Amino acid sequence: MIAITVCVATLLVFFLMKKVYTHFYHPILFPVFTSAIIIVSVLLVFQIPYETYMIGGQWIDRLLGPTVVSLALPLYRQRELIIKNYKAILTGIGSALFCGIAIVIALAGVLHLKNEYLMTLIPKSITSPVAMQISKVIDGNPTLAAVFVIITGIIGAIIGPFIYKICKIETPIAKGVSMGSSAHGIGVGKLTEYGEKTLSMGSVSMTLTAVLGSIILPLFVIIFF
Repeated sequence: MIAITVCVATLLVFFLMKKVYTHFYHPILFPVFTSAIIIVSVLLVFQIPYETYMIGGQWIDRLLGPTVVSLALPLYRQRELIIKNYKAILTGIGSALFCGIAIVIALAGVLHLKNEYLMTLIPKSITSPVAMQISKVIDGNPTLAAVFVIITGIIGAIIGPFIYKICKIETPIAKGVSMGSSAHGIGVGKLTEYGEKTLSMGSVSMTLTAVLGSIILPLFVIIFF
C-alpha cells in the first residue's frame, strides 16, 4: 500500500509541476526541480524517513534504465548528423570535461575542501550510475556524488536557456553538446523542448561523456593526486 501511495503521489506532483511549467514556461519552474522541492519538503514536514519513501520510490528509480535506453531512437534517427559533426561533438565533450575538472579544483582550493570531497565532486557532470562508480574508484563518497550529480543537472537545466540566450547559441549541435556533456540526464530531459536534433546531440554527448569520463577522470587523479 505504501509503495502504491508513494508512486502515485510522486507522479501526481511531477505532472502537476509539469502543467505549471507548461503554463508559465519559466526555467526556474523546471518540473524536476520544483517536484524535488515539494517532495523533500513533505518528507521533512511529516518526518517521513527516506527509506520509507523509497519503498515506492524505488519502482520509479528503476525506470531510469529503460528511459536512458529509449534515447537510442533519436540517436539512430539522427545518426548521419552525428557522424557528420563528430569532431565538434568530441571537442565539446573534451572541453566540458576539462572545464568541469578545473572548476572543481578551483572550488576545492577556495573552500579548502578535504580530499574526499574533491574526489566526490570531480565526476559531478557525469550521469549518476557512472559518477558513483568513478567516485568509489578514486576514494570519494558515491552516495554524495549522486547528490552532486543531481544538483549539477538541475542547475544546468535551469540556467542553460539563459546561457543560450546570452551567448546566442542557436544550433542544435551547440545546444545539445553543451547541455548533454555538462548536465547529463536531467539536462537531456530539458532538451526535449528543443527538437529531436538537439535531443540527439545531447544524448550522444551524455553517453560519450560518461564513457570518456570513466577513463579520463581516474587517470587524472592517479597522475596528479
